[in-house]
Order: sequence, then C-alpha cells, then structure tokens
Amino acid sequence: MSLRVLVVGPASGHVAEAVAAAAAGGTAIRREPDPERALAALRAGGVDLVLVDVAVGIAAFVRALRGERMLVPVVAFGTGSDARAAADAIRAGAADFLSLPPDAELVRAIIESLAGTDREIVAEDPVMLACLERAKLFAPAEAAVLLTGESGTGKEVVARFLHRHSRRADGPFVTVNCAAIPDPLLESELFGHEKGAFTGAVARRIGRFEEASGGTLLLDEISEMDARLQAKLLRALQEREIDRVGGSRPVPVDIRVIATSNRDLLKEVEAGRFRQDLYFRLAVLHLELPPLRERPRDIAPLARHFARRYARLNGLPERLPDPAAVARLESHDWPGNVRELENCMHRAVLLATGDAIGPEAIVFDSRRGPAPSPSPAAAAPLACRPLADIEREVILETLRRTDGNRTRAAELLGISIRTLRNRLRQYAQEGVAIPPARS
Repeated sequence: MSLRVLVVGPASGHVAEAVAAAAAGGTAIRREPDPERALAALRAGGVDLVLVDVAVGIAAFVRALRGERMLVPVVAFGTGSDARAAADAIRAGAADFLSLPPDAELVRAIIESLAGTDREIVAEDPVMLACLERAKLFAPAEAAVLLTGESGTGKEVVARFLHRHSRRADGPFVTVNCAAIPDPLLESELFGHEKGAFTGAVARRIGRFEEASGGTLLLDEISEMDARLQAKLLRALQEREIDRVGGSRPVPVDIRVIATSNRDLLKEVEAGRFRQDLYFRLAVLHLELPPLRERPRDIAPLARHFARRYARLNGLPERLPDPAAVARLESHDWPGNVRELENCMHRAVLLATGDAIGPEAIVFDSRRGPAPSPSPAAAAPLACRPLADIEREVILETLRRTDGNRTRAAELLGISIRTLRNRLRQYAQEGVAIPPARS
C-alpha cells in the first residue's frame, strides 16, 4: 500500500528527493512541470497528495481543482523566508506550507498526517486484542466489512489493518469521507465524470471506485450519504460496475468495500434515513470497535506511543509520562476516545519541561466537561488557572519549539494560520512578548 504523491513546479526536484527520503518504502512520486499537466495527471486518478510550488499560482490551481470537483490535499512549497507567500497559500486553500530547502522530518510529518499513513494499532487490552483477532479473520475475505463505533475509536486505522492483511494488500487503499464532501461533489468523487458532464468538466475524470480497482475502497461515515447516492452505490456494489457522471456506458470495477459509521445504522434504517438493502450489502461482516473507556489497559501504552511520535515530529527529546501522569490519564473517561488521547499527549509533549511528562502537563479539553484526576494536588498547577492562560502558554511554547515558524506552529496546534495570527495580535496588545516570526 503505497502513498502516491504528485509534485508540481519547474523546480520540484529537491522536494521530490525530500519526499522520497522521508517516506521511503513504496511511495510513488510523480513530477509535473506545470499545473496543466498536473491536472491531466489528477484526472487519471491515483494521487493521494499534491505538493505545488507557489511560483505556479496556488489560488488558480486550487480553483481549477474545485471547478473539476477534484478533492485532493494540496501542500504549497516555497522559500522559507517568504512569509507572505505562505500565508497567501494557506488562504488560497493549501492545507500546509513547506519551506525550502525541505526538511525531511517535516516532509514526513506533513505527508503522513494528510495521507493518514502515520496511524498504527497499539493494543494490549484483552477487549481490543479480541477485536483485532476477529479483524484478522475478516481480512482475507472478499466480503464487505462494516466498522462501527464512537468517534475517535480508530475505525480508519482498523480499515487499513484489514487491507494490509487482505489478499489485496498490494493494491491501492482509497478513502472517501462521505461526511466531509457535499452531495453534488460526492457523486463525481466516487464515480468520476465525463467531459462536459457539468460546468467545469473540461475532461474525463476517474473516480475513487476506479482508482481503488484491485484494492480496497473505504467509505468513511457512510451514514451521511444522500439517499439518491445510496441507490447508486447499491447498484455499484451489486453489479460490480459504475456509471460515471455524464457517462453512457458502465465501467467494471474490482474492489472490496469497507464502510464506517459512528451511528447505529439499524436505527437509521428504521428512521428511513438509510436503505435497508444497502445496510445488508455493507454489513456482511460487522465489527464494533470498543470505546477507549472499555479498553483501559491500552491507555498507558497509547500515551507512550503518542509521546514518542510527537517528540520526534517536534524535534524534542523523548519524554514519557511518569506514574502520576499515567494515573491522571487513566482516571479520565475519554469521551473523544483515542483521538482525544492523541491530542492530549500532543499538548503534553509541548508543555512538559522535565525529564518526563508529569501530571501538570496533562490538559484535558474543557469543552468536554471536567475530568477526574488522581488527586487535587497533582492537577492544581493547571486546573486552577483560566483556560485562556493555558491556551496562551501552549501557543507561545509551540512557537518557541518551532523557532517562530507560524505556519508550522498552526499545523501542530490544529488551527488556521489566521486564527494563530489573531491570537498573537491579541497577546501583543496585552503586552506579552511574542517570539519573532521566521516564516
């Protein structure tokens, strides 16, 4: 299962080399000198991530993608000193900005994060181990698999696990987030379109079904799909062929489908929001993923795993949670599951100052309500302070860790560059010293 990266621009050689060095092990890299050839390559399918030189015009390139209903992550690259180019690229729709000369570790972090290849299963709890044993039984089959569970339980991670252990492991693994794509765009994204099918369709475009032929197609959050598309999806699964938008003849496809949902699909069927025949077609094999609170023995190993990952990605010394921090983590009910734990440990890595991550660096998301802690004394350094103060500390510490790189700091914090700049402007007005900008 390789990552497919398209690098666009006349001076793309150094970036392609950095991608190859950072993501060695099956990464397929293609270079195109200009946007026109890049768009032609994208219409043919088979691209997971696009890196584009700011010199070719990010805004026009992103508009062209949207006009042809092509939804692929775009990362801009340019000289590190060009802060305006970085900000303009983000505003134009780029997911991130890569400074030149490219740093291999930063390239690795960006492509793995956007492509979802940086996720692996960490399991020691018997409940999760039993779930994985069942997944191993399901993996060699050709039947569709339905993965259900609360948000943040790792459904996409398990889907990739199923693909890696299947007979299709050497084929593509293609994902579509049905909840994140508007219905008019989702049809074209799934089935592709012919030239002239709609305004902006200047050429034939291959959809995700055809891209996944010979491999696995993951339909993430399938319950959010419109009823009309559900009918078209059902026909594609039954007949093993699809109709491109504006097409006149069916196209055969050879795929295995894995679908996920955080809803109870049987209740959705009863409510008339999901087709019963499609449910039975998708749920030939059904795996319910346990929430993190039901696999407590996984909390400590997961915390150590995330601590190592984010220390490496931030160029920081490895610090693991100490016993008091682990106790604090294990006392939380984790309504956001593994995703919430990951975010918590990312913050902890940035806040920790000693040789280990102590309980004072464990900050839970206050919007989810108060979380129990092992002792009031252990939580006092942070729990008794206003949330705005903690947020300011995390933002400024992240800036220091990134040597003032605003774009990189915003990516690590999970906020837009605009939000970061607004916060920094507010802090400056309050008389807070701001680390100087690098890019």
